[in-house]
Amino acid sequence: MYKHIIWDFDGTLFDTYPVMAGSFKETLEMDGIDEPLEDIMKKMKVSVTYALNHYGEKYGIGDEFITAYDTRRKEVEFDLSKPFEGIAEICKFIHETGRKNYLYTHRGQSSITMLESFGLTGYFSDFITSEHGFERKPSPNAIQHLIRTHDIDPSEAIMIGDRDLDLESGKNAGISSCYFADERVENPHADYVVTSVEELYKII
Repeated sequence: MYKHIIWDFDGTLFDTYPVMAGSFKETLEMDGIDEPLEDIMKKMKVSVTYALNHYGEKYGIGDEFITAYDTRRKEVEFDLSKPFEGIAEICKFIHETGRKNYLYTHRGQSSITMLESFGLTGYFSDFITSEHGFERKPSPNAIQHLIRTHDIDPSEAIMIGDRDLDLESGKNAGISSCYFADERVENPHADYVVTSVEELYKII
């Protein structure tokens, strides 16, 4: 049983990729560009930077596009983004069984605001966002900070995420990792692979 559960945000706690990809597609369309939503989402699941670089090279989009995309996403994400089914219950379960949840995301304050809007912040012991200035995943720095700050035994901690970067950051920090995936596929960086919140109960 793990006592310290570190969660990624986008695609792990909250189902935000459809909102992010939809906003991206709409912004492309403002420039007369039509790209399949599914393709955009696949690239965004690697990282937003990866998607921006890909379409930047393909169509020459730059800072103006990024600003327009950010504006559009922020207009809709608080109304349309929701936690995955079962997330509230499992975070509550972890909290009420004397263990700790932590957030580790490249997002800023918006991640905490969204957790707050669904009454989830009380289940979390700490939050690491982009505003803390740690080196980005897969660097272990942020997780190592949590380990030091909360006197965590690495053998009792696990990082849960939907991207290789999340899993690698956990492994680089010497803790376990769990791949929260759309389908059951092997991942060389994961100790566990799950496709639903229900499966997490067997691990944690």
